Amino acid sequence: MNILILGGTGRVGAKIVTHALHDSHHVTLLVRTPEKVQINHENLTIIQGNGLNKDAILRSLHGINVVISALNTDGTTTLSECMPFIIEAMEKEGIKRIITIGTAGILQSRVSPNLLRYQSSESKQKSTRAAEEHHKVYDMLKQSKLEWTIVCPTYLPDGERLGKYRTDSNFLPEGGVKISVPDTAEFAYSQIKSSDYIKMRVGIAY
Repeated sequence: MNILILGGTGRVGAKIVTHALHDSHHVTLLVRTPEKVQINHENLTIIQGNGLNKDAILRSLHGINVVISALNTDGTTTLSECMPFIIEAMEKEGIKRIITIGTAGILQSRVSPNLLRYQSSESKQKSTRAAEEHHKVYDMLKQSKLEWTIVCPTYLPDGERLGKYRTDSNFLPEGGVKISVPDTAEFAYSQIKSSDYIKMRVGIAY
C-alpha cells in the first residue's frame, strides 16, 4: 500500500511511519524540514514542501492509496488552512481514505449531548483554540466525499505502548483520562485496514 503521512516528524506521526515501514508499505512524507526525518528506509520517500502549498500537496498524493494526517495545531491555523487543499487534491486524485489525529475536545459531550466536549463543562481545558482548529477540520471532512476517520485521543503523554485501550464512536470512553502516544499511533495506523469507523470520530483512552 502507498501511504502519505502528514505530520510524520511529530510525536504520533513518527510512530505511524515506523509501523507502516515495518509492514513493508511504501511511505511518502511531506515535510518542511527533511533533516528532521530520522529514518532511512528503501520504502520511504521524502518530499520537501509545505501543507499550505497546493502544488506540494498534489505532488505528494501521486500514486497514494491512503492518507494519514498527524498534523498538530502548533498554536497556528495551519491545520485548518491546509485541510481544504488536502481534501480537494484527494478528490481530484480519486483517493478516498483519510485518517486524521484530532482531539477528544471534538467528541460529543456526555453531559450535554448536543454540544462537543470542548464546548461543555465536560472539558477541563482552559484554552479551546486547538479544539476549535480540529472542529473546523471535522466540519470540512463531514462535507467532503472522503471516507474519513478522526482518531480523538484525550490527554496524550509519551508513555509506553500497552496495546490495550478502549475506543468509542463519537464519544470518549467513559472515565477515560489518558492514552499514550504509542497506543494512539498504533490504533490510528490500524485504521488503514478497518472500516469500523468510516465517517466517524473515535474516542480513545485507557
